[in-house]
Amino acid sequence: MQIFLYLCSRKLKESHNIMENFKKYLGVFLLLLGVVFLIIYRVALPHNSLLVTAMVCEVVGILAYIFINRKA
Repeated sequence: MQIFLYLCSRKLKESHNIMENFKKYLGVFLLLLGVVFLIIYRVALPHNSLLVTAMVCEVVGILAYIFINRKA
């Protein structure tokens, strides 16, 4: 039973480290998602909702990148 608990706690620590590393790049992923929405707007569907979604992704991505990666 102790071995099982040890392995579970070890897996939780590993997944926590993976999420911490992913959090650093959350802003970049949101910026890229905004760019994808702009490409879809330009190529396929010229709807204003895509522009608004792209703008929100870009602004939130920039803010997330600044606030998550700033040095205290």
